[in-house]
Amino acid sequence: MSRRTLLQKVWDLHTVRRLPTGQTQLFIGLHLIHEVTTPQAFDMLRARGAGVAFPERTYATVDHIVPTRDQGRPFADELAEQMMAALERNCREFGIRFADLGSDRQGIVHVIGPELGLTQPGMTIACGDSHTSTHGAFGAVAFGIGTSQVRDVLASQSLAIDPLKVRRITVSGTLGPGVYAKDVILEIIARLGVKGGVGFAYEYGGPAIEQMSMDERMTVCNMSIEGGARAGYVNPDETTFRYLAGRPFAPEGDAFERAKQWWASMASDDGAPYDDEVVIDGDAIEPRVTWGINPGQSVGVSERIPDPGASATEEAQADADAGALGEALDFMGFAAGAPIAGTKVDVAFVGSCTNSRLTDLREAARVVRGQRIAPHVRALAVPGSKAVRQAAEAEGLHEVFLEAGFEWRGAGCSMCLAMNPDRLNGREVCASSSNRNFKGRQGSPTGRTLLMSPAMVAAAAVSGEVTDVRRMLG
Repeated sequence: MSRRTLLQKVWDLHTVRRLPTGQTQLFIGLHLIHEVTTPQAFDMLRARGAGVAFPERTYATVDHIVPTRDQGRPFADELAEQMMAALERNCREFGIRFADLGSDRQGIVHVIGPELGLTQPGMTIACGDSHTSTHGAFGAVAFGIGTSQVRDVLASQSLAIDPLKVRRITVSGTLGPGVYAKDVILEIIARLGVKGGVGFAYEYGGPAIEQMSMDERMTVCNMSIEGGARAGYVNPDETTFRYLAGRPFAPEGDAFERAKQWWASMASDDGAPYDDEVVIDGDAIEPRVTWGINPGQSVGVSERIPDPGASATEEAQADADAGALGEALDFMGFAAGAPIAGTKVDVAFVGSCTNSRLTDLREAARVVRGQRIAPHVRALAVPGSKAVRQAAEAEGLHEVFLEAGFEWRGAGCSMCLAMNPDRLNGREVCASSSNRNFKGRQGSPTGRTLLMSPAMVAAAAVSGEVTDVRRMLG
């Protein structure tokens, strides 16, 4: 048998048929849903007199619109309350499991899927959210889908999708102190561009990836979509299996041992052919910060903001098709050639499906422990799930944040996309551990977002400006 990648193995196992369009009708093993992209999908089902084909393969939570300060009902935001009520009604009507606000399993959809053991190697996973690629960290093939596709998966448990090429991204070496998974994925996107992954699935590997925890691998896979890739994944290994052991929906006993053997067999074969291969020197990566209006516009913390008038750098060339550097500079109000370090910040946000897990909170707390945030900074620490919040509080992390001047919030998407009360005001600059820095992303049409790791966000909160966290970590 020919050598195959994980993508090819999973794709072949889940293929229902080849469509005349050239697409594949792909069976979806797990469908995750939330309150934003489902109301219209369920209404379309009703209009067609259809039901949910496999309700046991669907799992719901609420995350995008929930307030993180006061989660009492009804919500102050009428639209948010309507979305919440619609999800509650739809889950009752169609018999779908729902981690609602009263459940200890509630949280951001891409946080609870893995922590509950719903996400497993070799699966196909779909969700009406662009960052579904997060689940690829487990060796799953996971796609973000639109509302009409949510309807299709509910009705048929399958999805019509174009075949993908595979790009192998090898990150060599070892990450230095103060350098995190967020810096790795920002480096990759800066190198390859925000459209570089169009038509591809990204397979991440190499020593730096293999040394990462599952939380870190999820961060890398989460932002595959920011690089234009349809999916991103890491081959399953012992780190994956240790994480899944004992999770509520993971197999138990002998079934778990059998599952491990099958999961391991899903990894890409040695010598499997790739459509493209890229090598990144992990030893050379430093903490990164975005300076512009898309995630490809980032620099190392010791570097300067690019100058559109200078000769094109590799980064500028990769970003050229995603928006003019001049447009980004005009919107951000930054000067070409200025150092990114020292940029004043007004808000610091630790959270989102990219960086709201326990290890993220630990690293941010390590930076702010015994410190106080700058007087002009407003800072939020938002756990990704109720389980993460409970674990963090058991370790006393909430006290560290509160003593430093952070607000300690309930679980939710919060300021990542501001479909809730957590948002920027006016031209505020936010140091954010989230995934997107588009214009208006964090709730203000003129607000400005600097993406960075949770530890870098914490450093910025304390100093009041972009700061190299490595100095604060000694």
